[in-house]
Formats: sequence, C-alpha cells, structure tokens
Amino acid sequence: MERYSILPNREIVLLKSTPCFWGKCIFCDYIKDNSTDTAAINRINREILNQVTGKKRALEVINSGSCFELPAATLSAIKEVIVAKNINKLYLESHWQYRSRLAAMRDFMEIPIIFKVGIETFDDDFRNKILNKNTHFHDVAEVRAYFDSPCLLVGIKGQTEEMISKDIELLIKHFNYGTVNVFTENTTAVQRDTELIKWFSNKYGHLKKYPDIDVLYHNTDFGVGERKENNNEQ
Repeated sequence: MERYSILPNREIVLLKSTPCFWGKCIFCDYIKDNSTDTAAINRINREILNQVTGKKRALEVINSGSCFELPAATLSAIKEVIVAKNINKLYLESHWQYRSRLAAMRDFMEIPIIFKVGIETFDDDFRNKILNKNTHFHDVAEVRAYFDSPCLLVGIKGQTEEMISKDIELLIKHFNYGTVNVFTENTTAVQRDTELIKWFSNKYGHLKKYPDIDVLYHNTDFGVGERKENNNEQ
C-alpha cells in the first residue's frame, strides 16, 4: 500500500481514518482501510505526514471516507505540517452530508482549501437509487455553494454515454477543479463497462489539457493506494 506521492502540482498522502459514517456506496471497498484503533491511526498517519517536503507548496490529504473521519490528533498533525513546510493550499475530500462543517475546517487549517466531493454523477436517480450515495441536491449551484471539486465516476454498467457527456459538460462549465475516476473492478459486485470506457477515452482525451481536472484510469494513478488490475487495460 503506497501512501505518499508527488504529483505535478501537489504532494498527496493517503491516510488511515475511522470508519466512513455512510459506508454503503455499492461500488466502494476502500473503507476496508479504515480502523477503530485511533492510537494506531494517529501513529501511522504521522509517519506518512513526515514524508511531506513542502516542495510543491500544496498538499492533498485523502482517506477512505471524509476528512471529518480523521482523528483530531491527525488533523492537528496535518496543520503542523502545513505550518512547518509552508504549505499554502490544501485539498481535502468530504461526503455531501458534512457540508455544514466545511467552514469550520477552513477556519481550523487557516489556509485555502479545495474541497472535493464524491458526486459520481449529476444524475440523481443513478447517484442515489443505483450507487446509493446518500447525496441529494437540487442542482449544480447547490454543489458549488459548498464544494470546489466534484469527483465523477465513469465506466459502470448501467451508465450511458448521454449521462457521462452531461456530467463532463457540467464539470467543465461550472467548476475549476474536478476528478474523473474510471471505474476499476474491485471486491464489490459492480461491473466495469469496457466499451463505455473506450468511448469515454476517445471522446474526452482532451480533458488532459485542463490542469486542474484529473482523469484517473487506474485506482493508483495518483501514486497512492493498492493497485487492482483490470481485465481490459485502457
């Protein structure tokens, strides 16, 4: 399991956290990285954070859930690193249900935060009735009111070209940041749609020209995590 990496515009760490409060998204098995041993979590996370150099002046912190599920001691350790390494931009991820707590986290960290949220798709029925995200909002403006960077999911059987096209259009039009995750088969029963992914790759290869939109074809494209091989590589 790789837990530290350097990207072109930021360093990134994959920390351990307490269990995801929701933990019912049908495609997700990352929550197996979570733990209830807070002391061990804090010890491991401090070891990971000690690798941060500050050379990019930006840091992304991810974990198997929301940043609000990181123990208080780990959050304090992140802030210590921010100060010690002169970090001036922080990327964090949060579930939609924590949206009322984003301002408090910004106040605590005292630097600009790019908040990510796992929308997966702007199609409400697919997001909630199929993926079971428990993420309900009325429109894109409501998402923008809280979050800076939606995370989208591409390549699950049941998705359509039209759905994905609309998602990408909304991302580009309304947000400066974003992540598009191409689904990697894992221990869940969700199936990867290889033909849909080939279509996406051909149509949206130009997304690479957007410096603040990350397209991840593999679950370790950020350089962290445990690689799961796909039967059909793109």
